[in-house]
Amino acid sequence: MSTPEERLAELGHELPGVAKPLAAYVPAVAQGSLVYTSGQLPLVDGELAVRGKVGAEVTPEQAYDLAKICALNAIAAVRAQVGSLENVRIVKVVGFVASDPSFTGQPKVINGASELLGDVFGQDGLHARSAVGVTVLPMDAPVEVELIAEVR
Repeated sequence: MSTPEERLAELGHELPGVAKPLAAYVPAVAQGSLVYTSGQLPLVDGELAVRGKVGAEVTPEQAYDLAKICALNAIAAVRAQVGSLENVRIVKVVGFVASDPSFTGQPKVINGASELLGDVFGQDGLHARSAVGVTVLPMDAPVEVELIAEVR
């Protein structure tokens, strides 16, 4: 059985560096056996990949891919806290989708993050989840994802 890091490579993904906070917070905090990430935006090399509302300027398919980027950034924040992903289980995902008022496909957008986590962590990537539509996100990001992970 391959490790989460090996599965990331098999999937063609490389974990980015931990995204710098945009305000007064840290990327992740460990408390007991849990790691809580701050909300992660779809930042690539420190820049927002796409701006706008899903269902208007951003297609649901684009947003699905952006949710994957958010999940990769969250995984990077978890790894920075614990050093390795081998004993990590994803407990909860919260996804926020900046939505056009008529857009109701938030769960399908956040599937981008959920499915990536399943591909990377296998059974340990199955999690509880919320997918919420919001008016606006920081920097006019279309998607934001946060995780709670358990380290065993």
